[in-house]
Amino acid sequence: MNGAQVILKMLELHGVQHVFGLPGETTIGWYKEWQEHSDIEYVLTRDERTASYAAEAYAKITGRPCVLEAPSPGVAHCSPGIAEAWLSSVPVIYFSSDIPINQDKKHGLTGIDQTALYNSICKESFHLHTVKEIPFMLRRAFRVATSGRPAPVHIRVPINIFHETAEIGDLYAEPEYRFYPAHRPVADHGKIREAIRLLLAAEKPVIICGQGALISRASKIVQELAELLQIPVGTTTPGKGTIPETHPLALRVVGARGGMDYSNSYAGSADTVFFIGSNTDSSSTDHWKLYGDPASKTFLHLDIAEAHLGNNFPVKVGMVGDARASLEYMVDLIRAEHPGLERKMLDLTGIKRTALDAVFNSNIPMPDGVVSPVKLTQVLDRILPPDAIVTSEPGVSAIYPSALLSVREAGRRYITNYSMGALGYSVPAGIGAAFASDGPVISFTGDGSLAFVLGDFETVKRSGKNITVILTRNDSYGWIRGEAILLDDVDAPWVTDFGAVDYLKVVEGFGFRTARITSEDQIEGILTEAINSPGANFIEVMVPSQDRIIPFVPSWVRAAKEKKLPYFY
Repeated sequence: MNGAQVILKMLELHGVQHVFGLPGETTIGWYKEWQEHSDIEYVLTRDERTASYAAEAYAKITGRPCVLEAPSPGVAHCSPGIAEAWLSSVPVIYFSSDIPINQDKKHGLTGIDQTALYNSICKESFHLHTVKEIPFMLRRAFRVATSGRPAPVHIRVPINIFHETAEIGDLYAEPEYRFYPAHRPVADHGKIREAIRLLLAAEKPVIICGQGALISRASKIVQELAELLQIPVGTTTPGKGTIPETHPLALRVVGARGGMDYSNSYAGSADTVFFIGSNTDSSSTDHWKLYGDPASKTFLHLDIAEAHLGNNFPVKVGMVGDARASLEYMVDLIRAEHPGLERKMLDLTGIKRTALDAVFNSNIPMPDGVVSPVKLTQVLDRILPPDAIVTSEPGVSAIYPSALLSVREAGRRYITNYSMGALGYSVPAGIGAAFASDGPVISFTGDGSLAFVLGDFETVKRSGKNITVILTRNDSYGWIRGEAILLDDVDAPWVTDFGAVDYLKVVEGFGFRTARITSEDQIEGILTEAINSPGANFIEVMVPSQDRIIPFVPSWVRAAKEKKLPYFY
């Protein structure tokens, strides 16, 4: 078999159904075999960065490692998506083709040390040298990517490997590594018992789930634990949807990217905080100020990544293990050792409804020519189909849905890139999500981000998938503008605003159905028609920049109060 045939066979044995990528000269040998001998679908994008983000989102939705490939000229273009996957604990198997081994030392065109480039943002970076080693390397790649803390693995394939042949006697896969997490180690039993003791003794405990709980598919057992002990469950923005946000014990999002006053206040007043699958980063903790004086709290932490435990808060009990498996054991222990347990029933429905209604009914006057992003999100929340997936990215396009959209069925129904936070994520993530699921996809983007990905509107159209892109437009890098004006007291930022573009004309050129919302009474009709229209849809909404109407960012809200500016919180 030649190298191309061996790679394809190993991917098929691992259950791979889609590969995201962009072609290049160094990969032609692979495509020839692919076209003739494999049913794996190649999702062609117009930018390697798009392919990398699409692969990351696909892996989030499917629970399977996703395969990404790029040629040597564009090898560096995949780094944004790989960096996001690295920080988000998402397994991507990234193949980059290359010029022949050591030809880079002769300054062969496109030669670069790909291995060194990706070592820092991948669990491992392999360099294939012979066809015979491919089965071993691919088994290792899937095993490494899906075990422990999931993360990307990079495989560098010199062009000659696709054509060279060898006798292959170990053509098999290890089935458990087709999904992630591949293994579910249970945390130390004694520490789990100590955590139970502290949770039972707490007067006002709270559970905070990061996206590690979603990665572990731990939603059912998190909800069971919460109901058993009557403990509210808050989530970080990437952890949104760990339990249904309409559940009586769901606190919804906390932190600096979508946390509301009531949820942040509740989390801050807790005497015991149980982190599950969270790296306690700056965003989810309002720059580590959310919980007040750490010495006044009891912190518990369960995570598959031991480096996260106690990294930012002093933990009384740190448990290294898979979230779902460890919580299942915890619940079994509670039921066995506390059979008559009775807890005071809690129901947060009232305070959530009051807080949401206060925002929805605030009627803050909008500047001329813009539509309230609150009203936009309120309507979308009401009409969103249960099988829909929403993607978003930093800025207006994420901050309002993070706070106001309600995930009613637990799971990855809302995807953001708040691990790295680069622009240009949502539309590529929407492409990946659309190939991973059958329901409609709604991708919130801003005009700052849109410029990064316009070329891949052709990919969206060509895919035939039901993707609706909602552009929340303010003709500026609004987040940077808000940060500068509100926190740095800059009167007029000089590098945040850009010229107007007729985006509808541009997008119509790609064959999209388009619409522009210019008043609140248009929102429901236009959104409903787009979501129910198969294929590519685009909606533009002019919204205020973040320095004019301040969204759900605690530090900004504090500044808005001092400056007497309107805000939502």
